[in-house]
Amino acid sequence: MENTTHTLCRHLVALCVAHGVRRVVLSPGSRNAPLVVAFAREAAIEHRVVVDERVAAFVALGMATRSQEPVALVCTSGTAMLNYAPAVAEAYYRHIPLIVISADRPDEWIDQDDSQTIRQYGALAHFVKQSYQLPTTDDKTSLWYASRMVNEALLLAKEPCCAPVHINVPLRDPLCAVADVEPAQPKVVAATQAMSQVAKSDAERFAHAISRARKVMILATMSQPSAHLQEALSRLAQLPQVVVLTESIANLHDANFIPTIDRVLTAIDNSEKTDFAPELLITLGGAPVSRMVKEFLRTYTPNEHWRVGSDSRLIDTMQCLTHSIAASPASFMAQMAALCQQSASDYSALWHDREVVATALHNRVLDAAPWCDLRAFSALLPAIPQGTVLHLSNGTSIRYAQLFDTPQVAASYCNRGVSGIDGSTSTALGASLVDDKQHLLITGDMSFGYDAGALATALATPRFKIVVINNGGGGIFRFIKGPSDLPELEECFEVQRRQPIEGYAAIHGFSYYCADNEEALQKALPMFFAESDRPAILSIETPAEINATVLRNYMRRARL
Repeated sequence: MENTTHTLCRHLVALCVAHGVRRVVLSPGSRNAPLVVAFAREAAIEHRVVVDERVAAFVALGMATRSQEPVALVCTSGTAMLNYAPAVAEAYYRHIPLIVISADRPDEWIDQDDSQTIRQYGALAHFVKQSYQLPTTDDKTSLWYASRMVNEALLLAKEPCCAPVHINVPLRDPLCAVADVEPAQPKVVAATQAMSQVAKSDAERFAHAISRARKVMILATMSQPSAHLQEALSRLAQLPQVVVLTESIANLHDANFIPTIDRVLTAIDNSEKTDFAPELLITLGGAPVSRMVKEFLRTYTPNEHWRVGSDSRLIDTMQCLTHSIAASPASFMAQMAALCQQSASDYSALWHDREVVATALHNRVLDAAPWCDLRAFSALLPAIPQGTVLHLSNGTSIRYAQLFDTPQVAASYCNRGVSGIDGSTSTALGASLVDDKQHLLITGDMSFGYDAGALATALATPRFKIVVINNGGGGIFRFIKGPSDLPELEECFEVQRRQPIEGYAAIHGFSYYCADNEEALQKALPMFFAESDRPAILSIETPAEINATVLRNYMRRARL
C-alpha cells in the first residue's frame, strides 16, 4: 500500500490507532505533508481538515470533550502551532486529552533565518503534561526511541488525569514522497491504570465524618455526564444533613439537587448566611462558574473542605482546603453512598425551603422585567428540545444559564477551563461532529464575532444551531464590578456595534432568524428548532443598558 516514505510518521499514526485515537484534525502545510499523508491514509482514524489552526484546535477540543476520547491535531512548522495555544490551555485545565503533533524543521535550521524556523519544542510546555522531540532519522535505534516516546505521550494523555501532550516532529526532505510500503508495526506499550478509589480504611473514616456532621454541602461544578456519579449523589442527597448544589455544566440532575445556586443565594439575607454555611464542604468538578458561591464559601468558611479528583495540583479555590482526595469523584461518592448514615439535621430542608422562596422571587422579577437578556433566556431555555446538547459561551450566556434549570438537555458544556471567549463556536462545532444529536450554542455577539472563522470550515450540519445574544457587544462589562464604574466603559470595553449576524449566515449557508422582542422570539423559536435542511442562526437583539440594570437588581438581593 502506498504511503509516506517517512517511516517514523507511519509508526506515529499506527501507535495513535493502537492507543484509541479515532479522530484527527489536520491543517494544511508543506512541512507536515508526511504526517498529513500518514493520517489521511489510515482508515481507522477519521480526519477533518481545518485551515485555521486556532479554529482547528478548538474543533478538536469539542470532539474530545463530547467523545471523551483523545483527539489528535496536526499542523505544519512555524507559527501554526502557536495558534493551538488557547485551546490547548483550555484542554489542560479541563483535563481533555489532545494529542498535539507539530511538524518542524531539523534542529540545525532553527534560528537560522530560514522560513518557519522558530523554537517549537517546548513552546506549549506550560499547558501540556509533557513535550517530546522526535529524532530525524529512521534507523532501528531511532525508531525504538521515537516509539518509546510516542507510547509514553499517548499513555500520559489519558487517565487517571487526562491532559494534552505535545509531540514535535522534525522532518527532512523529501516531504511528499510516497511509495508502496509495508504497514507500520511499532511496539505498543500498554499500562494498567491507577486505582480510582480510596482505601477501605480511609473511606470508612470519611463516611464517619459525613454521618456525624449536621451540615454537609456537596458542590458539583463542571463535569462530564456520569450516570455512576449521579446515582451516588442522588443517594447522598437523601440524607437530611446533605445538600447537593449543581452548576449548569455539572451535568447532574435530580429532584433532590439544587441546580440554580445563584438564584437561591440571592434569596438568603446576610443575617442568615451562617445558618446556610456548611460545616463540611465537598467539591468535585472543574472551575466553579458562580462568583456568588465562591464569595459565600470564602466568607463563611466550613470547618473542613474536601476536594475530590485526580488533579496533579493542589487546588484550593475556596481558601479552606483540608483534604485533597485523589480519586474518581464517581467512585468516591459511590463509596460514601454505601457507607454514610443519616444524622439529626434539617440542613437539606433548609436549603430546599429557600429554593422554593427563591423560585417565587425569580418569577416575580421576570414578570416585572422589560424586554432584556433575562427575559430572552427565560423564553429560550425552556424551549430547547429534549435531548439537545447545549453549549454556552463565556460571559453573558453561562452567567444567565446559571439562573435556570434545563433538565431536558442531554449535556451542557462551556470552556470554563480558562474562561476565554475565544473558540466557543469552534468547540461546539467540533462536539457536534461526533454524535447525531442536535447541538445548540448560545453565545454572545463578541464571542461569536471573535470565532467567526469556525463558520468558514463548512463542517456545520443541519443539527448545529447557534443563538447569538446580540446586545451591542460587551454587555457583561456593565455588570462586572470594576469596568462598569470606569469612564472608558463605552469606548474601550463595549464594542458599541451590532454584529452583522445575517451577513455571516448568508455567506456560510446558515438559515437566519431574528427577534427583538418577546413576541417575535416566541414566534421564531419553533421554526428555528424545527429547521432541518441547513444549520441555523437566531439573533436575539436586546438593549445593553437595560440588560445590566435588570441583572444587577436581580443579584443585589444577596450582598455579602
